[in-house]
Amino acid sequence: MIARLLKGLMLLQVLAVLGLAWLLLQLPVASWRAPLLALLLALAIVLAARAILVLHHFWQSRHFGSPVPPAFRLDAAGAARLFFGEFLAGLWTSSWGMLRPRLTPLDAQASSGLPVLLIHGYVCNRGYWTQLSRRFAQAGIVHDALDLEPIGADIDSVLPQVQCAVQALRARTGAPQVILVAHSMGGLVARAYLRQYGVQDIAHVITVGTPHHGTVLANLGLGRNARQMSRPHGQPHSWLAQLAASEPTELRARFTSIYSHHDNIVAPQDSACLPGARNLAFGGIGHVALASDARILDRVIEEITIVSEVTNAISRVHSD
Repeated sequence: MIARLLKGLMLLQVLAVLGLAWLLLQLPVASWRAPLLALLLALAIVLAARAILVLHHFWQSRHFGSPVPPAFRLDAAGAARLFFGEFLAGLWTSSWGMLRPRLTPLDAQASSGLPVLLIHGYVCNRGYWTQLSRRFAQAGIVHDALDLEPIGADIDSVLPQVQCAVQALRARTGAPQVILVAHSMGGLVARAYLRQYGVQDIAHVITVGTPHHGTVLANLGLGRNARQMSRPHGQPHSWLAQLAASEPTELRARFTSIYSHHDNIVAPQDSACLPGARNLAFGGIGHVALASDARILDRVIEEITIVSEVTNAISRVHSD
């Protein structure tokens, strides 16, 4: 579904570029009479419109954001890298990665560690994980992903899809448990999954840029899942409050929350900090770029390795 919608949006952008180029060629200015120059300028205009949207998200996230700790504050060069990193990540993901959602294949017996199930966020599909999937394959981490449908569905209604994916991955690998790695809304899906199905099949959950206490930017989002992630009157939605109340302290120990103090979608940014979990903060990384930034990819793999080693050690003790 998302891939089809994005292909439609891509077609509209191509038509916009061609239409703008045609209009530029009609201007009574000699320099615009070169079709290639007009086409390049039209493309620049469309890209500028997308850049303005990213800037708007950054402005909103700062307006409603949490204070940035001194250690994570950026100078002008850091702010420029933050913006262009997020802009390029969003451009690549929406214009290529999610249009052809594929994972890097890896034989189920290629790793002795636990397999990983990837859960995407709001208005995304498995194509969001393309670059992390490539890194997983290089590291020998067996993994799979799913596409949550329909797009705006209630979070609890998609949990059976996660259950099927978990069981399919366990059956394919023969592993007793899997690790969940989830981005943005996917982290809330993972928490809701544990509430409904328990922890017996899940060794650990790694959330990346998840609005555990909601985000103001979801207040105007479409779909029931957007409302569940919202912060009406500056407070987490009742669904989020009920989810938090259902989680005992020992459950939170199964979570690692990775987030950025410069997230341009999760606002306030400290909404991604989950009490009782292992919280790992970064800076200078936008929301979409979290799944392509080398620092985040390395840390996710490191966390998976730690969990797999601990789980294997416990299994050896029990078998002895």
